[in-house]
Amino acid sequence: MRKFEDSLPLQLLKAREASMNFFRPLLQEHGITEQQWRVLRALYAYGELESKQLAQHCCILSPSLTGIIKRLEQQAYIQRRKSATDQRRTLISLTDASNALFERLSPEVDRRYQQLLNRFGEEKLQQLSGLLTELSRLEP
Repeated sequence: MRKFEDSLPLQLLKAREASMNFFRPLLQEHGITEQQWRVLRALYAYGELESKQLAQHCCILSPSLTGIIKRLEQQAYIQRRKSATDQRRTLISLTDASNALFERLSPEVDRRYQQLLNRFGEEKLQQLSGLLTELSRLEP
């Protein structure tokens, strides 16, 4: 068995924490969690989605996503509506308030991403991104 500190899942968690340290304070300043931001980013990128699709894009389990959606709806950042073609389907989308949040946050997120890039290096970040994409596609 590998040494504890050489465990791939642990190394990935540490890397996630290190990268989130660039963004977490900004999100906290605006009263949103990392998971909430991930949901908002997915909706911004993909448009209106069903909760199952949103959970897949965000890598969030459905029970956890339910609470996140509820809080985002209370904050007026998302809205739900029934599908016009199938009343069993509920679609989730961004509101004007979340679009305004993106306009405020995007320049600062970009600056912090640039800080991360400056410290780690663009070539290394591209290489890491490629390796992580390849790793995420592995089947057991």
